[in-house]
Amino acid sequence: MDLRDDATSMQDELARLRHDLHREPEIGLALPRTQEKVLGALAGLPLDISTGTGTTSVTAVLRGSGASGADGAAPVVLLRGDMDALPVTERVDVPFRSQVEGAMHACGHDLHTSMLVGAARLLSTHRDRLDGDVVFMFQPGEEGWDGAGVMLREGVLDAAGRRVDAAFGMHVFSAFADRGSYLTKAGPMMSASDELHVTVHGAGGHGSMPYRAKDPVPAVAEIVMALQAMVTRQFNVFDPVVLTVGQLHAGTKANVIPDDARLEATVRTFSAEAQERMAEAAPRLVRQVAAAHGLEASVEYRHQYPVTVNDVAETAFAADTITEVFGPERHVDMAVPLGGSEDFSRVLDEVPGSFVFLGATSEGRDPATAPMNHSPLASFDDAVLADGAALYAELAVRRLATLSAGNRAA
Repeated sequence: MDLRDDATSMQDELARLRHDLHREPEIGLALPRTQEKVLGALAGLPLDISTGTGTTSVTAVLRGSGASGADGAAPVVLLRGDMDALPVTERVDVPFRSQVEGAMHACGHDLHTSMLVGAARLLSTHRDRLDGDVVFMFQPGEEGWDGAGVMLREGVLDAAGRRVDAAFGMHVFSAFADRGSYLTKAGPMMSASDELHVTVHGAGGHGSMPYRAKDPVPAVAEIVMALQAMVTRQFNVFDPVVLTVGQLHAGTKANVIPDDARLEATVRTFSAEAQERMAEAAPRLVRQVAAAHGLEASVEYRHQYPVTVNDVAETAFAADTITEVFGPERHVDMAVPLGGSEDFSRVLDEVPGSFVFLGATSEGRDPATAPMNHSPLASFDDAVLADGAALYAELAVRRLATLSAGNRAA
């Protein structure tokens, strides 16, 4: 069974699906047109398909018909692809450019969806070689909507009738990695993501007489700098914390002291311990700095996604699979985690698995300087679609085989 050759034969078909998805991007948890396209692409395959109630997700289960697949205790592997786009206006001049103003597949989720459809087709053709079942998780709402959390609550991990044994996801990059290279890392792979929302309450007045007002602007400015100092003085540099203030708002005119000043910050941590500490330390510091100015502060610390932690054994398995199928030159062992965040982390918190990066820098662009994911100029190369589908399929076939062999030996 040469899944890679079979995947190559469907390259053009996968590219057409990717272009259709790219032309009509949808944002958030409600992706009706995207769901329709996925269901159409899966039509006719021997899959048990269900759709979500809290989101327009698609869950498809392929029952392996190999020797072990007939057993009710057969193992289960999950493959995940996210489907949502971003509120970005595209500036890439391609024939399949987004036709939706203010929306773009700037993070490559259209490629993930197409590759996962390709894997479903490959494995459906070779289901007699599957020693177990495969769950295909087509997920909306990764970009800050916690779509994975919704699908977990709706039972995606038990969609095959028993718990998933291993889970794999993939993410493409428009920069950062050479085209066609696969990047893996055991342990923390991507950071946790939280948000800090602060309003410092003062009392407005005339800019020439600040002593007759309660000026929140110096307080919020000090809070910004104090947060940066806290990160460097209270946290271990080898368990890093990144805090970036992305929004800062105060006032309406140069000579008017405002009533309030607001800031919003993103907080990235690389361990559960650091994430928990920041949730306590940041609000405490904000309130105390405000109090030092004789003011009060309203603080909201919003948890988003946990650290994406790859299982050591499953990551070694993924790396071995990449090396065997594509050659050692296509595999890169990442030295450090990436500062971005992922809600696939919720899946990996529940079952062992691994998240793999795939370089998709467009031809002619330098990965070191090309626009990164989320840029309106981000561009992804269709050429990686077949190999991405092949890797999804190979991971499922090979992992089910090892799990089934382990079950027989036990």
